[in-house]
Amino acid sequence: MLKLKPYAGALGAVVENLDLTSTISPSVFDELNQALLEYEVLFFRDQPLEPKDHAQLASMFGEPQMHEAYPHVEGFPQLTILENDEANPSKIEMWHTDMTFRASPPLGSILHGVIVPEKGGDTMFASMSAAFEGLSPAMQDFVSGLTAIHDFSFGFQESLNEPGGRDRLAQMVIDNPPVEHPVVRTHPLSGKKGLFVNSLFTLSIKELSKKESDSLLALLFNHVVTPEYTCRFQWQPDSIAMWDNRITQHKPVNDYWPAHRRMQRITIDGDRPF
Repeated sequence: MLKLKPYAGALGAVVENLDLTSTISPSVFDELNQALLEYEVLFFRDQPLEPKDHAQLASMFGEPQMHEAYPHVEGFPQLTILENDEANPSKIEMWHTDMTFRASPPLGSILHGVIVPEKGGDTMFASMSAAFEGLSPAMQDFVSGLTAIHDFSFGFQESLNEPGGRDRLAQMVIDNPPVEHPVVRTHPLSGKKGLFVNSLFTLSIKELSKKESDSLLALLFNHVVTPEYTCRFQWQPDSIAMWDNRITQHKPVNDYWPAHRRMQRITIDGDRPF
């Protein structure tokens, strides 16, 4: 049986007795998946994953999603490299749910800390089920009937505006036109309801005027990161974070520059939100 140590009030648990480099049996995987549904993000320490281990673990949850905007590990196109140093500071600073600009955003991600700075570089996570439950019943009813527009070009506007950015990302723009998702998503397995808008990719609310949409989104973006709905994970070499992208948001804390930080991530295919 998995040994789980709850990490924060709203979400998160540390898995203390599972070696992710070894073969995981179907029964243990069922426990792991159930823990992810309950805690929404799981943390592991001292897991020296080789790319093949990382890929095998992710494959138990589903097919990988490719992310052409980032480099990948040689021989493993599904294993994205997120690397920053003095010459290449991190550009992602906002709270977000991964790739909501796609019609079927990811189920979740598994992130491996390969090179970790001596200080800084934490990752914050927020529970979107806790955020939804924290709204008044009247506001829950109101937002549950709304639709949000999510847009790749909006989320990657900084990269697109860099020299050569539009040429480099031209196919991504073509392949990812704006999409619509419900403002409140029902988790397909746990049945939890969670807010499904984020400040990086959510452009507007379809049913509202621009003024109303901007005001409501500002309120929700501020609400979802209420400290009581969040946790903050301090990385160590070979730490792992595994999160359910359907019911969480996350944010890197970019306080380690100009130190070197290298993370490797596999993102797992998901379904269309409802």
